[in-house]
Amino acid sequence: MTNALSRLLADRDWLLADGATGTNLFNMGLSSGDAPELWNVDEPAKIRALYRGAVEAGSDLFLTNTFGGNASRLKLHDAQGRVRELNRVGAELAREVADAAGRPVVVAGSVGPTGDIMEPMGSLTYDAAVEMFHEQAEGLKEGGVDVLWVETISAPEEFKAAAEAFRRAGMPWCGTMSFDTAGRTMMGVTSSDMVDLVAKLDHQPLAFGANCGVGASDLLRTVLGFSARGTETPLISKGNAGIPKYHDGHIHYDGTPELMADYACLARDCGATIIGGCCGTTPEHLKAMRAALESRPRGERPTLETIAAALGGFSSASDGTGEDAANAPARPRRRRRS
Repeated sequence: MTNALSRLLADRDWLLADGATGTNLFNMGLSSGDAPELWNVDEPAKIRALYRGAVEAGSDLFLTNTFGGNASRLKLHDAQGRVRELNRVGAELAREVADAAGRPVVVAGSVGPTGDIMEPMGSLTYDAAVEMFHEQAEGLKEGGVDVLWVETISAPEEFKAAAEAFRRAGMPWCGTMSFDTAGRTMMGVTSSDMVDLVAKLDHQPLAFGANCGVGASDLLRTVLGFSARGTETPLISKGNAGIPKYHDGHIHYDGTPELMADYACLARDCGATIIGGCCGTTPEHLKAMRAALESRPRGERPTLETIAAALGGFSSASDGTGEDAANAPARPRRRRRS
């Protein structure tokens, strides 16, 4: 099946994805604890502005404002009956912006975790997870997304449930997990484990990888872990813009546009094809990333020392796989940029 993303992947050796959703919406006035998805209906002009920010900064692909758009998450805001509507409208606004871009831009329907713990540790069953993801997928499909995009997943069962839901919706998809606990996801999945997980899925993704986590250095170590397995599926790298710091009552990410430009080129050299940012990444970061990817030549696969020198050390000695455990630089110092 050909689609907008597979066509771009066939023509290009890297694609720029978008940056943060929450960070940019908070900058527009979203309050902590509010459901961003409600803004798809209540503040459509701001959601269009969010999407346009990524496109005008040079993104080839951006995610819809639907990360928490499943019934379990929306129930916290008494909006569990609006799953289809909020996802459809979020996708329709994105389609509008992408179609006006004057160049091919992929709309990816963001699907985040349910927020519930899967059996046997929790009460969420596989079938219930598939049902929730499928409901969301159908709304995004109705709104016109090109591809579905599950992100920030930690449990392998939940990742599998999303893949099955997307199969039922008849949609191509991509998926990322968040490796934030000593190189593993919260549920213990390593980069190597994820490669094995993806290889066994009946409905294969167009691309897979990592997003969010601790910082850009840790995320690139995970991408190196994917590459080391020799997978032929395109890899995704969406790292945070530095490390979060609490300042004047707000969370601020300390990564500069210059640092994220270095990150983007290192991500490409690590083997990533779809490169973007996660928390803290603004259009200013994306512009610098695009300029660097266009102007700097591809380099050799970087060592852990090279990554640490450019982006700062790692938050743990090991990536969870046992490889490079003794040689991974720690994070005591971070190179600052003026």
